[in-house]
Amino acid sequence: MIQQRANFDWMLKDLADGVPGIEMIVVLSADGLRIARHGGDPDAADRVAAACAGLQSLAGAVAHEIPDSDGRMKMVLIEINGGYFYLMAAGPNAYLAVLSDVVAEPGLMSNRMRDLVVRIGAHLTSPPRRNGQTV
Repeated sequence: MIQQRANFDWMLKDLADGVPGIEMIVVLSADGLRIARHGGDPDAADRVAAACAGLQSLAGAVAHEIPDSDGRMKMVLIEINGGYFYLMAAGPNAYLAVLSDVVAEPGLMSNRMRDLVVRIGAHLTSPPRRNGQTV
């Protein structure tokens, strides 16, 4: 079950405070619904969450082409003019996405994201849905 949104606030703020340059953090379900966010506006976070659903699906398809892969995406990093985009698996059917400026150091960011997922991964889960209803 998804933990209360208020409990996510301090967790996401902790990540934002620990890495300079973070613009937005989004926790999302595998089907692209925003669970929580830090920074940015809600509409932008919803667009990022929706885009992440397609990206994690694409990454999983590519992973199947790697010998000895289980086909699951762990992390995607995209360098963009002006910043970076990170997407990390964060628990069953849940993902952690971060948008940052160029100041953010990718190694530090991925380590801090991984630390956050390890600490609270069990709380970053989203139950599967069928026809818009929790299964």
